[in-house]
Amino acid sequence: MGLSLYVVLGSAVVGLLVGLTGAGGGALMTPMLILLFSVKPAAAISSDLVAAVVMRPVGAAVHLHKGTVNLRMVGLMTLGSVPMAFLGSFLLREMDGSKAGQQNVEIALGAALLVGASAMVLRYVLDRRSGRKRTDAIREVTLRPVPTVLIGMIGGLIVGITSVGAGSLMIILLLFTYPLLSAGQLVGTDLTQAVPLTAAAALGALTFGHVEFGVTASIIVGSVPAVLIVIFASGLKYVGVPTYPLGFVMGGILVAGAGYWLAMRRPWQGRGEPVASAAAPAPAVADVADPVPERAETPLDDVPAR
Repeated sequence: MGLSLYVVLGSAVVGLLVGLTGAGGGALMTPMLILLFSVKPAAAISSDLVAAVVMRPVGAAVHLHKGTVNLRMVGLMTLGSVPMAFLGSFLLREMDGSKAGQQNVEIALGAALLVGASAMVLRYVLDRRSGRKRTDAIREVTLRPVPTVLIGMIGGLIVGITSVGAGSLMIILLLFTYPLLSAGQLVGTDLTQAVPLTAAAALGALTFGHVEFGVTASIIVGSVPAVLIVIFASGLKYVGVPTYPLGFVMGGILVAGAGYWLAMRRPWQGRGEPVASAAAPAPAVADVADPVPERAETPLDDVPAR
C-alpha cells in the first residue's frame, strides 16, 4: 500500500486534535485506521507505533524545554515499560495469526479504550469531591518507585498490544499515584517516557513483521505537520500575538500548504494514457501484417534424376 490521501487527511485531523487537547494519539489514530480505512488491526496498531516514534520526540522536547519533566520518574517508568512493550508486540503477532485472533486484538483495543475513558471520568469525579488542588512542583515530588515501575509495566504491555495507553491510561494511573501533581505537569513526564516506550514497541513491531509502511508514511505526512502547526501557534500565542492576527497567520499557513500541495500534485490533470487521434487511428494487426509468401513446391517429376 502506498501513500493514501484519505489517511493523510485523517492523520492531519488527529494530529490537530492531539496538539490542541493533549489526548493520546493511539486512542484516536488506531480506531480511525481500522474503522474508516479497513486496515487490519495488527497492521494499524504497528503502523501507528512506528509513526509515533517520529511524532513523540517533538512534544517531549517542548516539555523538556519548559521544565515540566521529572527525569527520575521517566527512568522508573521506562524500566518497566520498555521490556513489556516488546513483549506486547510479540503477543500481538501471536494473536493475529487467525480471524479469531484479529477479533481478540479488536477486543483488546476496545477494552483499552474503555478503561482509559472510565479512568478519566473516575479521576474527574474524585477531584470534584475532594476539592484539592494539584499544585506540587514536578521536580519536588517524592517518588514512589514500585508503583511507578508497575505503571510502566502495565502501560508498556497495553501499548505493545493495542498502541493505546501512553497518552491516556498511563497519565491517569500517574494522577492516581501522584494526586497533588497537576495534569499539565504530568503530561510532560508521561510524554517523555513515551518516547523510549514507543520506540521499544515499534522495534518489536518491525521485528515481528506486521507493519504496513504505506500506512506509516501516510500517518507521518499528515500528523507531523499538523502537530507542528499547533506548536507554532502556541509559541506565537505565548509571545503575545493577539487571537485574531494569530488566526490569520494560521489560516495563511494552511492556505499556503494547500496551494503547495495542489501545485505539486496537480490533481486536475488526468493521469490516463493519451488516446490515439481519431484522424489517424491505429491500424489493426490484421491490416498491417503482410501475408507470408508460400514456398513454391517443386513437382517430383521435374526433379532431374541422377
